[in-house]
Amino acid sequence: MEHTFWIWYPGDFELYHAMKQNFSRVERGFGWPAFWKSEGFRNRVAFRRTYELEQETSFTVFSNAIGHVLVTRENGEKKYPFGKKITVAPGKVRISIHAGCVEAFPCAYVQGEVIHSDKTWKAEDYSQPLVPVGVCKYFTKPGQNPTVWEYTEKECKPVKISEINGGVLAEFETELTAAVYVKSKRSNCVDSTSEDEDLEVFCGESEDEALDLEHCYYSWQPNPVTNRCPCCAVRFAFIPNCKAEDVEITAFYQYVDFPKRASFKCNDEKLNKIWEVAEHTFRLCSGIFFLDGVKRDKWIWSGDAYQSFFVNQYLLADPDIDQRTLLALRGNDPMTRHINTIMDYSLFWILGVLYHYEAYGDLEFVRQVYPKMCSLMEFCEGQLDENGFLVGRENDWIYIDWADMDKTGALCAEQMLFAACWQTMAKVSAALGEEKPEYMEKYEKLIGQIRKFYWDQEKGAFINSFESGKRNVTRHANIFAILFHIATQEEQEKILANVIKNNAIPAFTTPYFNFFELDMLCQTGNLEFVLNKIRNYWGGMLDRGAVTFWEEFDPEAPVETQYDMYGDRFGKSLCHAWGASPIYLLGKYYLGVRPVKPGYEEFSITPTLGGLEWMDGTVPAPQGDIRVYMDAGRIKVTAGTGRGYVYISSASLPEASRGTVETLGEGRYRLWVDTKDEVMITYTPN
Repeated sequence: MEHTFWIWYPGDFELYHAMKQNFSRVERGFGWPAFWKSEGFRNRVAFRRTYELEQETSFTVFSNAIGHVLVTRENGEKKYPFGKKITVAPGKVRISIHAGCVEAFPCAYVQGEVIHSDKTWKAEDYSQPLVPVGVCKYFTKPGQNPTVWEYTEKECKPVKISEINGGVLAEFETELTAAVYVKSKRSNCVDSTSEDEDLEVFCGESEDEALDLEHCYYSWQPNPVTNRCPCCAVRFAFIPNCKAEDVEITAFYQYVDFPKRASFKCNDEKLNKIWEVAEHTFRLCSGIFFLDGVKRDKWIWSGDAYQSFFVNQYLLADPDIDQRTLLALRGNDPMTRHINTIMDYSLFWILGVLYHYEAYGDLEFVRQVYPKMCSLMEFCEGQLDENGFLVGRENDWIYIDWADMDKTGALCAEQMLFAACWQTMAKVSAALGEEKPEYMEKYEKLIGQIRKFYWDQEKGAFINSFESGKRNVTRHANIFAILFHIATQEEQEKILANVIKNNAIPAFTTPYFNFFELDMLCQTGNLEFVLNKIRNYWGGMLDRGAVTFWEEFDPEAPVETQYDMYGDRFGKSLCHAWGASPIYLLGKYYLGVRPVKPGYEEFSITPTLGGLEWMDGTVPAPQGDIRVYMDAGRIKVTAGTGRGYVYISSASLPEASRGTVETLGEGRYRLWVDTKDEVMITYTPN
């Protein structure tokens, strides 16, 4: 049946698969499960639906659990086993599926012409009221098993095989998440021995790693039946003690096949390459959930996911992976520890829900998680100091960034995130029709305290912490002050001069906080500066041979230690989701596409070359893609969704192939776009 799904208690699918994901990390022969609380899925649930049948119909229930089907009518009820065809007469009938499973979350599939499992069914866990069931668009057939995710697979041959260090090195075109297949050819020889079959495969993100048998993260012995190694991050595979003619090597790339919708091209070939590598980086890190990286850690981190939500909007535009990631991260109530044990990561989760809603207009999902937003904020309010600031408790991790900064007492950057969360709560409650003025009252009060305790008039900047007396200034809090519209216009100008454009303030070496800084600089109109930073920072990784973008990059670091991190040889992730942020920056600020109303019901396009000669790109929107072309005299727009408007800066009145251009003053104009046909605008650069 069309729109028939496997169903489960909402969130259980995500919690189960998140546990499997967070327990999948392997390093140098040992397992490393994530160090935070593993949220449990429900073992005992019921699924219910009432029908008014006009005629007799039949259905069959399939499940991974033990249990039964209860058919209830006015004249009584009857139980049936799973897997048996059930026929019911016309009239009112209530179907209840009772399911229990020890090993995994209980789920069910109802197959029938009229009675079938879809989003209209309700679930209960015998402790809470009925709630809408959980579903996934990838599980719609009765023969599937929702506890097993089936990845798309593609065979990839090495682009180069060489003999080195007494063994064979296979190089693949780019980094992959793949099961390396290695089959010995020596078994066909008369003089082969069992020792010949003891092959060991060392998989590395870099050639250096694959050849370093002591420090390589992944070493496997192929499965004797399938000849495959476990799926892992690999670009190079090294097999010691053999020759090229002794082995057959290939890789089976495993991935979620998200459709290709977004694009970006311009006159700058390096920028084009950066966009392409960012896309591949992000796709590798996007599976069931957004992961931090594909080698280390392969965990679901809230800070990494927050930035992934931004990139997703401008690349995949897949709301489901947002939902799965948010549900997996938050877990169940009650809150006992911060998400990933990191205080700022709890706050990013709150902010991520709003961003998801603005991108996709997904009010149903927001309604589902709103109670968990409330309980998380209540949890945070339980750890305020006498000044109303959010402070860490014992064993809380105050992260913000890998940087040398004063984290004594209440940290300014944390308070700014906390303030942004109160503003988010106000917006979300209003969207749900539950106006709560106390949220904005708490926001305003906290902003006043932040300005009182952290703004340093002499330094013209926000300090990190006041408790230590050091009054240390870094970029972090000052970026948040502008990014979340906390700083006044006068304070913004001082921050830009005294902090952001001050070379005495240490620059970031991670794409993580470069994302926040460049987002803020784009907001403040520094688009040419941002393009140069992207060329130099992300382009610098390409110059070092990167085929995916790294967790951290210091242009001053020597080549021989460029893969080191955390005091660990090859500890740096060379494929990290937060390295893909140029996709977001180019889509939002250069192509200039952004939603004005949730889900692109209304949108704006403000294309800006920012020093480019021309650009041509596509931004995926929920109901249709938006394409923008711009050069130094023309703008072409094709919008496949909603109704929007193009903002144009021009020295004279622009001309459009359709519609009326409005004059806004000061060389700015606007044209409404509500057609799928291409609109051509000619303008005169200022």
